[in-house]
Amino acid sequence: MSCTRCIYDSKVPYITFDESGMCNYCKMMDDLQAQYATGTPEGERQLMQIIEQIKKDGHGKKYDCVVGVSGGTDSSYMLYKAVQWGLRPLAVHYDNTWNSAIATENIKKMLKKLNVELYTYVVDNKEIDDIFRAFFLSGVPELDASTDLAIAEVLYRAASKFGVKYILEGHSFKTEGIAPLGSFYFDGKYIDSIHKRFGKVKRRTYPLMDFTAFMKWTLLKRIKKIRPFWYIDYTKESAREFLEREFDWQYYGGHHLENRLIAFNHSYYLPNKFQIDLRNLSLAASARSGLMAREEALRLYAEPPHLEDDLLEYFKKRLGLSDQEFEAQMSGARRNFRDYPTYKSLFEKLRPLFFVMAKMNLVPMSFYIKYTSKNGV
Repeated sequence: MSCTRCIYDSKVPYITFDESGMCNYCKMMDDLQAQYATGTPEGERQLMQIIEQIKKDGHGKKYDCVVGVSGGTDSSYMLYKAVQWGLRPLAVHYDNTWNSAIATENIKKMLKKLNVELYTYVVDNKEIDDIFRAFFLSGVPELDASTDLAIAEVLYRAASKFGVKYILEGHSFKTEGIAPLGSFYFDGKYIDSIHKRFGKVKRRTYPLMDFTAFMKWTLLKRIKKIRPFWYIDYTKESAREFLEREFDWQYYGGHHLENRLIAFNHSYYLPNKFQIDLRNLSLAASARSGLMAREEALRLYAEPPHLEDDLLEYFKKRLGLSDQEFEAQMSGARRNFRDYPTYKSLFEKLRPLFFVMAKMNLVPMSFYIKYTSKNGV
C-alpha cells in the first residue's frame, strides 16, 4: 500500500494509513507546520522575534550565532539568510577529509561575498577512515553517522569557544522530512562501541559527543539550536537557483552529494546492501508539501541514484579494502543499532525532559520525536 499524498509505502518502518489512505508521516508534517506556522505571517513573526533575541544576547560580542557550512544548498542559503537578517554569524565547518572540490569552492565563494569568517575543524584522515571502515565492517546502515555527530559537536564547541548561545541549522522538514527511526540511529555511545570493536586506530582528533558532552552543551551551556526554515517558506530548488545566480555557486548532483563519503553511502552502500534509497525522504517531503507533484516524485524515485564514476574504487582504496573484502561485507549480515550499545534506552527514560528542552530550542524537535520514543514516530 502507498500513501495517497506522498510516496511512502508499507515498507517504511512504523507506517500507518488513515481512512483516506494518507500516512502518519504526512500527519506528522501537518502537525509541525501548524506548530511552527510554517510559511505564514505568524511563522515569520515568530522567527523575527527569535532573530531579535539573538541580536540582543549577542550584543558586544564578535559573533551572535554560528552556522554550519558544508558547501551544500541548505547550509549555504542559511548563511546568506543569517547575514540578510542582520546577524553576525561565524561559519563553522567540520572537515572529515572527504569533501568534494565543488563543495570546498562553494564555501569559499559564500564566505568571500558575504564577508563571513570561517572556523574549521579538520579530523585526522587516517583516524576518521578507520572509523568509517569500522562502521562498514560492523554491517550497520549508518556509515556516515560519525560525520553527523561530529558536525554537531564541532558546532557546540565553536559556539562555546566564542561565547555564542545560538546555532542556526539549515534544515527544512518541508523539503527533507523527518526520517522514521526504523533501522537508523546514532549517538556517541554507538560510535564508540562500534569503533572499539572493529577499529584499529586510536581516536585522538575525532570530536566525539558522549552523553556528558551533550548535556553540558544543552543544559549547562544552554546553547540553543534554531531551524529558521521551519518557520518560513523555503524550497531547495529556488534556493539553489538564487545561489547559482548571486554567488556563482555550483550544484554537486544530488541531495547530500557534496561529501564523497556521504555520496557513497546514499548512492551505493544503502541501496545495494540494505535496499534503502534515502531520496524518498526529500521526494516524499516535496510531494506532501505540494512542492512537487506526487507523480513527478515517483518518476524521479524510479531513476537510479547518481554515482560518480570513480567513487566505488576511491572508497575501497581509501579504506584499504580488497575487492574480496568489499564484496564479502556487502553480501554479509545486515545489522542495526540494536546489535550494539547505545544511549537509546536512556533517551527514552528522559523523554519528558527532552520534550521541555525541545520546546526551549535546546534540542531540535526532531530529536525528541525520533530518539526518545520507542518507535521513533
